[in-house]
Amino acid sequence: MADSKRITMKDVAREAGVALGTVSKVVNGVPVGKSYQRRVEEAIERLGYRVNRQARALRSNKSSIVEVILPDLHNPLFARLADCLCRELSRRSHQMLLFLTKGSFDLEQSYMLMSEQQMVSGIICLTLNPKVRIPGDIPTVFIDRNPGPGIACVTSDNYGGGCLAAQKLLENGCTRLAFLHTASSLHDETGKRRDGFVCACTDAGIPFRCECLDDGAPDSALEEFLRAHQSEGRLDFDGLFCATDHLAHSARRALNQMGMRVPEDVQIIGYDGAQRLGDQDLCCSTIVQPVEEMARLCVELVLQTSSERIPCLHQLPVCYAYGGTTNR
Repeated sequence: MADSKRITMKDVAREAGVALGTVSKVVNGVPVGKSYQRRVEEAIERLGYRVNRQARALRSNKSSIVEVILPDLHNPLFARLADCLCRELSRRSHQMLLFLTKGSFDLEQSYMLMSEQQMVSGIICLTLNPKVRIPGDIPTVFIDRNPGPGIACVTSDNYGGGCLAAQKLLENGCTRLAFLHTASSLHDETGKRRDGFVCACTDAGIPFRCECLDDGAPDSALEEFLRAHQSEGRLDFDGLFCATDHLAHSARRALNQMGMRVPEDVQIIGYDGAQRLGDQDLCCSTIVQPVEEMARLCVELVLQTSSERIPCLHQLPVCYAYGGTTNR
């Protein structure tokens, strides 16, 4: 084996029996045929070739680092998303630089502008600031937020998920439905969950209500909402769709404290398909987002080298999963 310090992409190309350009594509995360990619990766492993990332960054004024901006990792959905993004970037020979904003608009903006100093290859972000400024020359992909024309947004089919949640509650025998969500300053894709729910209820001709809690409201506000709709030990709805799994879990806990049974008295469906950290069980029946596919598409879009115009909104299908808060 040659000294790994002297091994070049030409050596890898010779060992793999492919063109130099093919090796360059594999190293830079550009898709090639599976057989070619396997041959190059095996040659890299045999020779011990290592990419000189610092030299590459100086030559191109860009590093092989992608900046990822998320609110936090307490939410199991965000934690799983970060894990999937890291693995997908690594598969394409890139590294993830993770920033957590904790809901601060100022931090979101500073991290966004910091990307220019880091010479990152791109930005993948889930921000809460509706006025966040985006560096114009850095490829950027948003998750669940559609900031404007010309910028890619990856999301699940929120409208279809809202329809599906209402339909599943009806299939399970519910006759009076409610939708619960928290207020947001963003006109984002997640707001379509309510639209889909309302449409499905209207088409079915059943009574429903939609309730909004203040963002960050204490658990007491949720219990106050539930008690306001309780009479003689019963709620005036028997099916509840919550905009997130976290909200569904909180509603279940509040109902139990009120002496009500889930799903016997009230059936609940959440949205996200998030799992408890360290546990593979779902915390509620839920509309599952395809997190792995979303991460894969985000990385594909942010690393895209083609100059072809791409659709700004990319919606991925959702599905229903039973998690114990519905009859089935």
